[in-house]
Amino acid sequence: MTKQYNRREFLKVSGVALGAAGMVGITLPGATAVYAQSNEKPVRLGFVGIGGRGSYHLDVALGIPGVKVPALCEIREDRLQRAKAWVEQAGQRSPTLYGKSETDFRRMIETEDLDAVICATNWKWHTPVCLAAMRNAKHAVTEVPTVQTVEEAWDIVETHEKTGYWATLGLEQVLMESRDGVYLAILNMIRQGWFGDIIHAEGGYIHDLRLVKHDPEREPWRLKHSIERNGNLYPDHPMNRIMPYLGVNHGDRFEQIVSVSSRPGMLNEYAREYYGPNHPNVTKEMKQGDYNASLIRTVNGKLVTLNFDTNTPHPRGLFRLQGSAGVFLDGRGLGGPKVYFDGISPEEHQWEPADDYLAEFRHPLLKSYNPPEREAIRGHGSGSRKTPITWHLLIRNLREGTMPYFDVYDSVTSSVTSPLSERSVANHNRPVEFPDFTRGKWESRPPIIFG
Repeated sequence: MTKQYNRREFLKVSGVALGAAGMVGITLPGATAVYAQSNEKPVRLGFVGIGGRGSYHLDVALGIPGVKVPALCEIREDRLQRAKAWVEQAGQRSPTLYGKSETDFRRMIETEDLDAVICATNWKWHTPVCLAAMRNAKHAVTEVPTVQTVEEAWDIVETHEKTGYWATLGLEQVLMESRDGVYLAILNMIRQGWFGDIIHAEGGYIHDLRLVKHDPEREPWRLKHSIERNGNLYPDHPMNRIMPYLGVNHGDRFEQIVSVSSRPGMLNEYAREYYGPNHPNVTKEMKQGDYNASLIRTVNGKLVTLNFDTNTPHPRGLFRLQGSAGVFLDGRGLGGPKVYFDGISPEEHQWEPADDYLAEFRHPLLKSYNPPEREAIRGHGSGSRKTPITWHLLIRNLREGTMPYFDVYDSVTSSVTSPLSERSVANHNRPVEFPDFTRGKWESRPPIIFG
């Protein structure tokens, strides 16, 4: 007990010292500064793609003081008219509508006076929308993924460096908000030394989407990717946590990836069970293996296990972080997050509940974030009455001329994991080198600062 007490007290004191030294980025301005105020500079946003996620983002934006939506782009007329009605119901001028073709976003971006473009189209158009925005003196924020090829990643980086405008995954919420601040609390603990040196992180996109893929009214584009591609096709949600935890692009970088996929089959089997033996998807050839596991090594010797499974029956996946002094485990439906700290946890080699730690190390930005309640947010991904903090931070970025915390280099590094994994799978699981999009600046780039 003496050992446990002494080490715990030492870590608490030394964590304060680390924060004071500016290493961890924990000292923040007053949280009220995050809230957008109606008397501040207006922010003009154009939306491209207003389906489930796009309508969610639109409804969030319309509830933020000072945000104006002068233009909307969507190829489905019913969605376009619904979004127009939402803007008008929010008391704003009727927006200009763009929907003549899949590429009408270019006309909107070239014509409208906008601060930023919010992209929530299918994956095919994410990079073209972002590039069009930056080349026309506008910032861009896209749903995942930013890119689908290495070439697209370099286009995003080089266009940002040439124009000074950025395109990021600026509304990716997994680290900031998922699980009620759990993951940001863990980052707080990492940077205060509780886990020691980080050795390994394991996570992934583990989400049973068999029905979604086969249903033509939901997200049929997902099935198209399963038919045509084979790799880790959805890396950004887990990477949003893993990269800050490992300091990727901020003192370390990804060096190499090896990716392996199982055989396909579950999507065909599901189509047989759900639709019957004569449905065309029963015999449709699928390239995507039912399970993909990718191993990524950093220059400094940290390891990532990145899993991808949207084809098998299962609950949501696990997340595990291993350090030299402790380990964190999070899994939905398994009794809550768990931790084990060497010399601190009550029982040797036994998990203990993480609740007390998570409360103690809840990030200051989230501790005091209590925005006014609003009507339930519509669209895919919410139903809550609280404006996501990522949206308030984005609006502050646009007003202050700063980039979101997950910046251009982080965004393309996260998304390019997908095509690199495809290369490895196609090449008999051989290692593939990770490009250094920072061109060596990763060694001196400071840790991500939140707030």
